[in-house]
Amino acid sequence: MNKNYDVIVMGAGAAGIMASISAAYHNKKVLLLEKFPKIATKLKATGGGRCNLTNTLEAQDFMQKFGKQGRFMSEALEAFDSNALRDFFAHIGVQSHAPDGFRVFPITHNSSTILEALEQELKRLHIEVLCCVNIASIEKKSEHYCLKSNEHTFESKHLIIATGGLGYPILGATGDGYHFAKTFGHTITSLHPAMMPLLVREKWVALCKADTIANATLKVNLSKYKKLKAVGDLIFTKEGIRGPVVLDFARELTPILEALGEVPLLVNFTKGLNEEQIYHHIKQAFEHNPTHSMSELVATLVPQSLADVLCNECEIQSNVTFKTLEGFKKEKLMKLLAWTPLSVIGHEGFKNAMITRGGIRLKEIDPKTMQSKLVENLYFCGEIVDLDGPCGGYNLQWSFSSGFLAGKVGE
Repeated sequence: MNKNYDVIVMGAGAAGIMASISAAYHNKKVLLLEKFPKIATKLKATGGGRCNLTNTLEAQDFMQKFGKQGRFMSEALEAFDSNALRDFFAHIGVQSHAPDGFRVFPITHNSSTILEALEQELKRLHIEVLCCVNIASIEKKSEHYCLKSNEHTFESKHLIIATGGLGYPILGATGDGYHFAKTFGHTITSLHPAMMPLLVREKWVALCKADTIANATLKVNLSKYKKLKAVGDLIFTKEGIRGPVVLDFARELTPILEALGEVPLLVNFTKGLNEEQIYHHIKQAFEHNPTHSMSELVATLVPQSLADVLCNECEIQSNVTFKTLEGFKKEKLMKLLAWTPLSVIGHEGFKNAMITRGGIRLKEIDPKTMQSKLVENLYFCGEIVDLDGPCGGYNLQWSFSSGFLAGKVGE
């Protein structure tokens, strides 16, 4: 086994694989190390196995979705944007498309297609890939990095750490990269699970668990966080809520939840209708069906099980009609339909978190190269750094872009 390399990449996820390929394109001898028995296990599970590679947004709009720190990725996107990513996969035999005009998938809608093509490209480039390697220590000796496992010692001039975050430990996440970054003097920001279901205090959600609410609006009911808002599809669970809008909003809520212990939300289940519009809609529904109960009328706006719950919350009996309902109960129901309170009290932690919020402080990394500003020839890419985006191909594109840029070591 050749144990001396130009570049060693730790972590065979999307960022690490792309960094390895990029380094090989630049005529470097590369070793790719993976702690798990197989490479790209998390990539294979991405998007429910369909692999949402990227999206069709222009760079400026893309970066805005990552918040105030999004500008950091400008150089990486310039080096390897969504068009370059799609061209790369086409070059290695994977065609892609955007069936909804936004999210980009391989045309097979199967992540195995992506994984197999990447494995073939690693082989074609003669990149050495070693799995089940647990690095115990890393030292920088003069011009080289020395990585030691229980069985081997590896040396390289350049080291790229792409070990990901803490999400989905069953798929290999351990947080080793944070430890090694710290040993080289880097700062790790607060780490929070992101993109996962949320648990709520209200028990009635269990009665609606078969329902999906399209275009629900969620906002935080705290003056300090009044700007936090999200719109998208919501799904009830036995103990809480999930769905695309919840996965995205969880990124914002987990730090608040850790600080306060509970986050009050207001949720609009009526596609953004206000109280007046809801009243007008229900009145029209009543005029068309004067014998229908209030619950049946409300069910013209939301699923029947949710309509039953909301009427029950307002103490409206099942046989009461619009005409016989007291005015104060009508008003209460309209307010509840416009904004239904939910109290987020927890989540399942990193166990089911797709993404980690937080990571290596961006000020300590050169965005033009992904090289450490503290230690020469040390690079970071992907989820390990303090950047995370919403659902929709954002995080995979960042992993591929930052990996490609990091792989241009010494250029």
